[in-house]
Amino acid sequence: MSDMAFCRGCGKEIHKEAVACPSCGAPQAVAGTKSRITAALLAFFFGGFGVHKFYLGKTGQGILYLLFCWTFIPSIIAFIEFIIYLCNSDQEFARKYG
Repeated sequence: MSDMAFCRGCGKEIHKEAVACPSCGAPQAVAGTKSRITAALLAFFFGGFGVHKFYLGKTGQGILYLLFCWTFIPSIIAFIEFIIYLCNSDQEFARKYG
């Protein structure tokens, strides 16, 4: 099995675990990372129940959202997190939650 892959930006052959292409600097997708858009959509539609927190692996925070969902406070916080997720870059999101 080869340890090489192709760059998403320029198409040159690079090591499959490279974070960025040494030639063009394009960021490469890392297997197993969470999607920023998916987290944002989960926060928007189901954030009051903490679904986005469970998705991001923050189980304790997700349980807190579930316990207090009847107060609508988690819904307000989730809407703010929705905006934050959309405003963050993919690299910043991957650094925090990947």
